[in-house]
Amino acid sequence: MAFYDGLIDALGLRGSCGDDGGGNLSMADLLAATGDDEAGKEFFPFPSLDNLNEACSNIAQSRDVTKGIENAFLGVKDSLKLVLDPITQPLSWLLDGSLWLFQAVPWFIMIPVLLYITWWVARSVGVTIFVALSLLGLAFIDHYDVTMQTLSIIFVCTGISILLGVPIGIAMSKNDRLQKSVIPILDLLQTLPSFVYLIPLIFLFSVTESKLYGIAIILYAIVPVIRLTDLGIRLVDKDVIEAADAFGMNSRQKLWGVQLPLALPNIMAGVNQTIMMSLAMVVIASLVSAPGLGVNVLRGIRNLELGVGIVAGIGIVLLAVILDRTSKAALDRVDMARKHN
Repeated sequence: MAFYDGLIDALGLRGSCGDDGGGNLSMADLLAATGDDEAGKEFFPFPSLDNLNEACSNIAQSRDVTKGIENAFLGVKDSLKLVLDPITQPLSWLLDGSLWLFQAVPWFIMIPVLLYITWWVARSVGVTIFVALSLLGLAFIDHYDVTMQTLSIIFVCTGISILLGVPIGIAMSKNDRLQKSVIPILDLLQTLPSFVYLIPLIFLFSVTESKLYGIAIILYAIVPVIRLTDLGIRLVDKDVIEAADAFGMNSRQKLWGVQLPLALPNIMAGVNQTIMMSLAMVVIASLVSAPGLGVNVLRGIRNLELGVGIVAGIGIVLLAVILDRTSKAALDRVDMARKHN
């Protein structure tokens, strides 16, 4: 009990608890006052805040901790909203514009365009045929519109994640101090449960605003491309860098002419993972009005419509396979080109 008595002294509660207003109050007395007869008999009891509060009202309860976090967030909410609203508004415009475009273009134009993009990126007959069959199959079961909605959101959010993530990864690879300060943030973003991303955003933005789910998807999906860009550049052979220095290349020339081409396989692997994570988050973002296949999955769960949920789930699986195979075929092309060079 000596440890807990010292803790009471360190917290300054010695004179603020107890009937005599000062007395020789000990932790054993506090635990005994909770009504637990066995508490004082333990050699090293664990002091629960709620139990200790029953003995001493000056000790906070567990709910005070969560309430304090909530009040702190609500206290800065208006200031954050004032700053973030104008910065993030273009994201809403991009998402809304992309949704409109993907739905306004007729299927007999959109599907050939997507097939051409697939061929241009992957240069694989098998992948292109699989994409064609998957898109036509989803259209035959009247899931074309929701598929295009999901695809448009992924294109926008993945594109922004790459545009932001690659420069951040490059900056991290050039500065060890920056890397050490950014890695804990990336660890937090990567381990935070996906549903938790939505909690602060719901308080900051209206559920009807597209940027609400757009920000959640980008924050969730941007981590792999940052990490693998940083890793890829750091893994470039030092002898190659020394050779570049010997030829008199400056930092920019080394980056664009040596480091990025050699790091491209790692960067492409990060892009692949970012696409997959964007797709996973799109489904969860349907809870906050994100359109697409995730809405049907949510409908199947809420209304116990088994067929609706399973068909939408199959559609999501097909989209995931399409995006995965296409990006991996592009990565294989990059690897082959690098080996030939």
